[in-house]
Amino acid sequence: MTARGSSRRRRGVSGDAWRTRLWPLPTAGVGVAALLGVGLPLVDARVIGGLPAKVTAFLFSGGPEAARTVLSVIAGSLITVTSLTFSLTVVTLQLASSQYSPRLLRTFAQDRFVHVTLALLLSTFTYSVTVLRTVRASLDDQTAFVPQLSVTVAYLLALASVVGLVVFLAHLARQIRVESLLHSVHAEAVETMRRCTDAKEQPAASTPVTPVTGTVSLCAASSGFLTSVDEAALLGAAVDAGAVVVLDRLPGDSLIAGTPIAVAWPLAGTATLDRRAVTVLSERVADAVRTGFERTAAQDMAFGLRQIVDVAVKALSPGINDPTTAVHALSHASALLCEAAGRDLGPLLLRDGSGRVRVVLRRPDLPALIDLAVSQPRRYGAADPEVMGRLFTLLREVAWSTHRTEHRAALNEQLVRLCATVERQAYDDAERSRMDALARSVREAVDERWPPSDS
Repeated sequence: MTARGSSRRRRGVSGDAWRTRLWPLPTAGVGVAALLGVGLPLVDARVIGGLPAKVTAFLFSGGPEAARTVLSVIAGSLITVTSLTFSLTVVTLQLASSQYSPRLLRTFAQDRFVHVTLALLLSTFTYSVTVLRTVRASLDDQTAFVPQLSVTVAYLLALASVVGLVVFLAHLARQIRVESLLHSVHAEAVETMRRCTDAKEQPAASTPVTPVTGTVSLCAASSGFLTSVDEAALLGAAVDAGAVVVLDRLPGDSLIAGTPIAVAWPLAGTATLDRRAVTVLSERVADAVRTGFERTAAQDMAFGLRQIVDVAVKALSPGINDPTTAVHALSHASALLCEAAGRDLGPLLLRDGSGRVRVVLRRPDLPALIDLAVSQPRRYGAADPEVMGRLFTLLREVAWSTHRTEHRAALNEQLVRLCATVERQAYDDAERSRMDALARSVREAVDERWPPSDS
């Protein structure tokens, strides 16, 4: 493990935590707007009457009543538009959940356009009502005060909010399309894969890790999905305990409190782990393994592929019956698998200062990812030749992208299962002939041959 790789993974965890929350940017915008609404009228009071005529010609020139009216209209309309934006977002979330997959809701929750639009609308509202309190009419004991610069800024913010709303609606209309959703999930999955793995293909584990006597099981402290692992904390716990720790669960796995998630044994040449050392190690390992109520893309390399497969399976359901969307989703799945084929997906080995392996972290291998991408679409799309044809093509593309023996064995196994599924279907002669040709093309790709197609 390199320090750079570990740092990338830590930044990925913290970045994902902030991206998927809707409140930080709007809240920050409201705070800045409130401060600006207090501070800018003070600037107005100092510079009023001292600005050049060329500047004042562009500033608000009405009286106190006109200023109050402008600010009140802006504040009232902006809170209405904000409600509309929330409503449109909720409707989009409902559509994505019912039409595509409930797991795609995270894609909308981390949409930067939604964050910025809400921040702009709420900031404009907050700024307007804050400036409104500083407008004074002329009375016996006070002079009239109209913060011309502040009202002008409110007007400009209102114009920006209108433009922002139009851009948001255009973005929403584009983002709700399944092609845009698949592209977003694909891009996030590739980012996770590149952050968590090296761009090279090598054997799964260059250093064998063999358990010695005195192996103990370490259990989870809480239930939920494994969202991330603090590698530095886990390595420190293993070094302090004089142990080797193998985390047996992957990010994205469901953990149950009190059940084993890791095994540990004393470092070769050291004494056995005593009860206190095991207790402390178990607590520190549990603290380093973070769980949540949903899967995230922070360290879960299979999560993006899971979402894409969900879209394909949902499209093949009788209520949706959209095989074209399923085929498009499988194209994205194939691209992800080809990306994974060129990366090191073996166990992640964390070493101490002496270069000894102290922690082994499991990661999904390519055969498991291939099975994830193929199994469910094969079962639910078996009756559709287009879906089955795309699955054959997926295997062909992945076969061309990898040269590992174990990967080719997994591809051959999937090919056998795919051909068996085809045999059970009521295809006509032309469709069956096409499936046979596609199966041959997969075998040729496994043998590193890619002849041109007949069509």
